[in-house]
Amino acid sequence: MADTDNFWEESLTEQEGCLLQPFVTNLDRSVFGLRNLPEVVKGALFSRYSRSDKGLRRILLDEFIKAPEADFTRIVGEVANNNVDQLVAIQQAEAFYDRVLIGYGDDSVAELGGAHIACEGISNIAAKALEDSRLGISPLEKSTRYVPFNRKINGRYRYYREPSIMASSHAERYESTLDHLFDTYTALISPLLSWVQACTLRDTTTSERAYNSATRAKTLDLLRGLLPMATLTNVGLFGNGRAFEYMLVKLAASTHKEVRALGLSMQQELDQMIPSFVKRAKTDRGHQYARYLSTNRHHTELLTQELLGQLKSASTSIVQLVEYDSAAENKIVAAILYPHTNLKFEQIKEYVTSLSTPAKVDIINTYIGERVSRFHRPGRAFEETYYTFDVLADLGAYRDLHRHRVLTQERQNYSVHHGYVVPQELEEARLVEPYKKALESAAETNDLISKDLPDAAQYVVPFAYKVRWRMKLNLREVYHFVELRSSRQGHPSYRAIAQEMYQQVRAVHPSLVANMHFVDLNNYALERLTAEQRIDIKLKQQNQK
Repeated sequence: MADTDNFWEESLTEQEGCLLQPFVTNLDRSVFGLRNLPEVVKGALFSRYSRSDKGLRRILLDEFIKAPEADFTRIVGEVANNNVDQLVAIQQAEAFYDRVLIGYGDDSVAELGGAHIACEGISNIAAKALEDSRLGISPLEKSTRYVPFNRKINGRYRYYREPSIMASSHAERYESTLDHLFDTYTALISPLLSWVQACTLRDTTTSERAYNSATRAKTLDLLRGLLPMATLTNVGLFGNGRAFEYMLVKLAASTHKEVRALGLSMQQELDQMIPSFVKRAKTDRGHQYARYLSTNRHHTELLTQELLGQLKSASTSIVQLVEYDSAAENKIVAAILYPHTNLKFEQIKEYVTSLSTPAKVDIINTYIGERVSRFHRPGRAFEETYYTFDVLADLGAYRDLHRHRVLTQERQNYSVHHGYVVPQELEEARLVEPYKKALESAAETNDLISKDLPDAAQYVVPFAYKVRWRMKLNLREVYHFVELRSSRQGHPSYRAIAQEMYQQVRAVHPSLVANMHFVDLNNYALERLTAEQRIDIKLKQQNQK
């Protein structure tokens, strides 16, 4: 850092340093961070940064802090106060931001400011709508593995009472069906936990804390299939303004009233944090875009039913590799060599076709090197080829895998048409009958409501029922996905999907997955036990400090 420390040559007076100090992490180094600034000010500051030969600190001083028209002291000072002036300050910041951005493209600049937002007490239908956003949004949802979902408020289970259903003749049936699901879930927790613990006794090397956590997680994993899509959950989101703006448009185009209302509520809160970044979602442009998405989806659905409505769904295995590139090996080898030469890509591809298989394997092995951890992932050459899978699995597994964002996933509607999954452990514990009875009652209610309210009926579908979805991912993501989701601590349902994906890719491209060393093909009684034991070790180390 000796040379780069001299990069910032603009000198600061003592007074200027005092003005800047609250807003930057250092005053004299070439790498520094911003702090104590509203997101809208950060966005405006970076937009000016891209079109100036000044350093960022000098821009902050001259064009923000010292500029009378910026009213910087008011904007920054009032944001810290928890009073009515805060909204006024944000509005002031927004007006300033708009003045600064005259002549700038809004889209890229809107990625420079972000916000944290919590969405509490929303259904799993709404949660998945939020988590459909891939880039620019980082979601975190309440876990069904660590949190039991049987708490009541004012004597009622916490599930979404869908307005159109509650206003229909199906209201009583809807509530009684969902109550039955939650009653069954609650009633089975204690006997199933006892059975799990009886089958997996604690040994002397395992702490009571780790054992209790692992067996409880196993129990809740086995019973999550009873939870319906109406189950209320909490989702925390961090995202940049551009991503939030697009999300709001998509939410406005939803077929579900809850999701549309959620979008309006999010808009209201984001307007208080990053207003300039999300304002277009509520303009005529945003409304027109939402109508475009909604209309196209509706017309495409009608056309699909017209063309395919008479066909019957064919049964299939949980994972089917439906498309891959037969020239994948050559393309990847060419991509490996490309950065290290000045030749055209076509020349390299032509050369690679003349190589023997052992020569190609040697290039691949050299490129990957010695992987001592699954975190040692192949480089971008492995993005040169893609695989498309058709997956049919329980909704619980889908919810877990849905969070992967660097790939394409498209699901069909939540339904009961493909049947449900019964964990083998429930059979062995002789607790399967109430489990199946509750699921089948939900299917009957779903079929009944679907005749009148097909979209709303999806709220009744329990996680145990299967959903079909398409996954398209490149080989680099296959490494990450398969090695992560096959690991011991994962849920058995999605571990089976990751394991099968690995087997099918290996069958067509063995040389490309030969270095996928961290795929776990074993089965375990307590998936979370080793993870809990690692927590014990960390706790012990922390206590020794």
